[in-house]
Amino acid sequence: MKNSKLIVIALLLAVVVMSCKDSQKSVQKETSDSAIFESKVIESAIAYQKAGGKAEFIEGEVLQITDENYAHAETAKNYRNWMVKGANEGISHLRIMAPRGEKAPTVQMNHDCLYSVAITKVVNGKISFEIPEDVLVYTSVQVIDQYGHGQHYIVTKGRHTVKLDTADGTTHAFLIFRSGLEKGIEVAKENQNKLTTWGLVSGDFKVPNYDFAAVDAKTDKLRSEVVGKAFYYTFPRNEKDVTDRHQWNLECALGWGGASPIVNESNLYSNSKMYSGKKSYTTTFMNPESVYFSSITVYDARRYLFEDEAVKNVNSNTWVVNSDNTVTISFNCGEGAINNIDTKGQDYTFTVRYYGVTDQVVRANNKDAVPNRLNPMFMMEELKK
Repeated sequence: MKNSKLIVIALLLAVVVMSCKDSQKSVQKETSDSAIFESKVIESAIAYQKAGGKAEFIEGEVLQITDENYAHAETAKNYRNWMVKGANEGISHLRIMAPRGEKAPTVQMNHDCLYSVAITKVVNGKISFEIPEDVLVYTSVQVIDQYGHGQHYIVTKGRHTVKLDTADGTTHAFLIFRSGLEKGIEVAKENQNKLTTWGLVSGDFKVPNYDFAAVDAKTDKLRSEVVGKAFYYTFPRNEKDVTDRHQWNLECALGWGGASPIVNESNLYSNSKMYSGKKSYTTTFMNPESVYFSSITVYDARRYLFEDEAVKNVNSNTWVVNSDNTVTISFNCGEGAINNIDTKGQDYTFTVRYYGVTDQVVRANNKDAVPNRLNPMFMMEELKK
């Protein structure tokens, strides 16, 4: 009887061991199939791309573009553009200010910061990342899901694990690390060097196989709708918050990757209408006094930075404030004009960004706002020569 019991116990142990081995093989196979590997630092996004960076696509027929899937397709395009710069392998640093013209990987980038990007897998509904304690300049991390929604905007130092709403099918997140340029580009680069791969799960994202030529065509059509008027962003935090699909498509076309405004923490954006570069304009508005800084950047009709490097932006780290605590921004008013932006005769639209927006600015800058001195769009005036 004792021997038979020992045999039974031995058989049970053997089954448990075999089960563990099978389970381990299954996990190894799953990891192998999904190609997850240790995240690394891509020292130069540009160098990575020049060396032959590629994006891997989901197999199958080409997906056609509709109003319902446009935001997902435009987001897939941006994931693709950064995959070829190494973002699927870890954190990829763009060591230069945002490229000008259509060389830019994302529409309406700015010269307020240097960008670093990572694509990370959502695990058990969460993702993780780090803002080191010893950063040198303004540093933030924005979390964008696969439908273009900025679900989180983090400026607090430390290690963060945040939940993602995955009800729409999101499996990965696009992380934008911003290193501020308030102390110059060399310090911003040093700040990038402090960023880590802690918490990132890299390597297994594949791009949905959309018709990207059709995506670009729809983007151009959407942009053409708002050339003659100011545009205000809402940036809904997830798909459930989208109440107006067309409005959301316009937001993705005009400024993909923006943040949902959180008072005193994240950003607010607004776009002007198109203006003639052959005329002189000024706008004088109350100092917005954002927690971090504010900026005004000019763009061409397609919402890209002008190719001409002489066309600069202006921000509150350097702009001159009037004695009554207002700010005057000049457009094509000559070298002696206060806070002048020279577009070299080119027509332009400008975008105002408030990093760490105040509550009063949020209330003064939206599609339902009445004319007020906290909104630069309302204060534009042509200078008669």
